[in-house]
Parts: sequence; C-alpha cells; structure tokens
Amino acid sequence: MITVALSKGRILTEALPLLKSVGIAPSEDPEKTRRLVVPSIRNDVQLLLVRASDVPTYVRYGGADLGLVGSDVLQEQGLEGLYQPVDLGIGRCRLSLAAAKDFDAASRLVAGSRLRVATKYTRLARDYFSSQGIHADLIKLYGSMELAPIMGLADVIVDLVSTGATLAANGLTEITPIAEVSSRLVVNQASLKLHQTTIVPLIQAFQAATTQG
Repeated sequence: MITVALSKGRILTEALPLLKSVGIAPSEDPEKTRRLVVPSIRNDVQLLLVRASDVPTYVRYGGADLGLVGSDVLQEQGLEGLYQPVDLGIGRCRLSLAAAKDFDAASRLVAGSRLRVATKYTRLARDYFSSQGIHADLIKLYGSMELAPIMGLADVIVDLVSTGATLAANGLTEITPIAEVSSRLVVNQASLKLHQTTIVPLIQAFQAATTQG
C-alpha cells in the first residue's frame, strides 16, 4: 500500500483535480470525512490527511511514501531525506514582508536597524533579514499574523500573501516579496527504492498532469 500525505484547505481544493487526473482521487470527500486515512479509487494507494506542516515529517520518516506540500513549508523545515521531483504548479502565492500602512519602510528597513518580526516562518525570516543586515527579534505566531502590528506586538510580519485582500482589510500593506511559493510533490527516498515500480509511474503521472496543466 502506497500512502500519500496531504493537508486540508486551499491546497487540497486545488489538488483534487490533480489527484483525479493521476488516478488517485479520494473515494470520499476529504473535507467532510472524519477519517484521517482515506482510501483512493486505486486499491493500492491511500491518502493521509494531516496538517500542512506535518506533511514533510510523515514523508521524511516513512509514515507516508509521498506528499503534497507547499514550498514554504519545505524551505522552512529543510529537504533532508526528501526527494522533490515535481513542482505541481498549484497553491501559488508568495511569502512577503508586510507592515501597517504608516510604517516608514525607507528609514526602518536599512542595514543596522532592529525590528520585531511576527511570523511562523522563523527560519526564512531570519535568513532574509540577515541578508539585509537587519537584526530581527522574531516572535513566532501560528495564526492571524495581521494582528501583531495592529496590537503593537511587532513592527512587521512575514506571512503568505495571495491577493493582499486580508492585509488591506486590516490596514496593512505588502512591502516586498521574499519568496514565490507553490506546492511540490515530495517522496521518501527509501520508499522510492523499495516501491519503485509503483512510485515512479505516479511521479511520471504527476509530471505529465502538471505539464498538460
């Protein structure tokens, strides 16, 4: 049995047509089911529903053979033990630096300055600010990042941005993108060797479906 890990939410909505095109669509609605392990329409493939941040962990340690996950999560956690053969071209957005509209970016975002930064992407944020010569005091949050500048918790935030509508609705503005984000197919390296006859055709099917899309 081959296990494919994926998460509910925005990426799953875009992933369902892709899963159908490669022949491993879930046999029941993953957004409505209470089951965490969902059969696919193939009797040798099952789908594992986990948090997005847990997908690489399940694949890395063999709890799943393959996974669909955002490149933001991969860059934050690292690719050790993972093979990343396909950019799936879904879940596109960007990881960006944002702040309140009255934030003086010209004077504050300069080498030698110090900022309080709210984000769940502490590794990526640290690397970015280090490259700019800015000292970042990182505050790790997991949701409603836009609240941090509003409540005076942080000067800026680093978070995913798609349309920018949520930022605007909360009086924030996007200052600069840090990284482009899309979903990737990741594969456990040991699983690829052990189940090559099943996994390689799946990888090829994802590649073909992505190219056609």
